[in-house]
Amino acid sequence: MIRVALFVCPQTVCSSLATADDAFRLANQLAGEPLFQVQRFSRDGRPVDIGMAEVRVDGDLALAESADLVLLTATGPAVEKTLAANHELLPWLAARPDTQQLASLCSSAFLLAASGRLDGRRATTHWALAPAFRKRYPQVRLESDALLTEDGNLFCSGGAQAGLDLCLHLIGWHGGDWLAQRVAGAMVFDRERGRQSRFAPLLPTAGSDDPQIGPLLLWLQRNLSEPLDLDALAQRAHCSSRTLLRRFRAATGLTPNAYLQRLRISAAQTAMRNPARSLEQVASQVGYADRATFAKLFKQLCGETPGAFRRRLRG
Repeated sequence: MIRVALFVCPQTVCSSLATADDAFRLANQLAGEPLFQVQRFSRDGRPVDIGMAEVRVDGDLALAESADLVLLTATGPAVEKTLAANHELLPWLAARPDTQQLASLCSSAFLLAASGRLDGRRATTHWALAPAFRKRYPQVRLESDALLTEDGNLFCSGGAQAGLDLCLHLIGWHGGDWLAQRVAGAMVFDRERGRQSRFAPLLPTAGSDDPQIGPLLLWLQRNLSEPLDLDALAQRAHCSSRTLLRRFRAATGLTPNAYLQRLRISAAQTAMRNPARSLEQVASQVGYADRATFAKLFKQLCGETPGAFRRRLRG
């Protein structure tokens, strides 16, 4: 029997804990035998108030020391608070033997990285937390576009529902792919869902402190299929081209051209929901002269081809 220990702390995301617990227990039910012994633990072995409920646990850190798999469920976006509140967990994680599997869901990758266990190793976390993670842990080989990573006995998942991707992966690791597929089917969940970039917004939120850039973004949206003329844009903003580039990047984090490409691909995603429109028609509608250029940029920004995007919509 595989012993699975789920870590619970006050910052634990209730849905993440419940999803992980449900997945392994459902695997037992569908396998027809108790393949996994699922237990919850806290630092001191006491029940934990996670806001929505008080979670009972089966023991403290000592209980998890003999587990085959220690899983840190998601702890939300308040990373600094989580690290400060769980600083006593870090040396314990650092002392885990290499033979024990350690896994983090979503933001809990910060805990695993803070312990030093991810130094030089592959990892992922929620796409929105990736910049902060890279800055704090440059020694970790972060793959922010991945839904999950596996490096030896270290596992990480991306944001939110990617936690279920990792649980299914671990169920398959210990119980076979057939079992992981049955659990996914019972939970009405698609496996092999691609990359995290499919879920990240293409367009950033523009800054509101520049009165000239806001109207310019609206004009680009209404004229997205037109060729980009930087000098004409600068005239609309009543400034030089050089000043426009500086102000535009300050407001959006992108150059005008990069913003326009994202705007076009975002419009294409909406247009592709109409099955009557061919990919060639969609490409032309949003300003691309040929399908190949459109498809290349679409995959670069969305993590999948236009055809795969449309098939997923139909599915």
